[in-house]
Amino acid sequence: MVNLEKDDDVKEKTKSAYIGEDIPNDPSDYREETAAEIAAPVPVRRRGYDDLRGRSEGATSAGYVALALSILSLFVWPILFGAAGIVLGIFARRGGAEGLGAWAIGIGAVSIIIGIFILPFF
Repeated sequence: MVNLEKDDDVKEKTKSAYIGEDIPNDPSDYREETAAEIAAPVPVRRRGYDDLRGRSEGATSAGYVALALSILSLFVWPILFGAAGIVLGIFARRGGAEGLGAWAIGIGAVSIIIGIFILPFF
């Protein structure tokens, strides 16, 4: 009999008494989900495969043109073609063709340096 009274007393203590209709008195009665606050943010827009492929193809062609201009600048008009190769190489690197753009920038810079500092002495 003592156990039944003890059980009833525990049940009464665990019941929450509501102050009003909306406000629970016991914190265990709040039903909130807090996991969303620490979840990683979801990206708003995703690029499709076709968008990346089209951008890469355009950058690749700009990279080849930049590389051709940079190589041509080693032989003819180094400042003009070297500068054009560098500018197109920057566009190619930003577009995704990093290797072609870097080579075009490097060869164009070497061509300009050779054209300004070494060729006048010959």
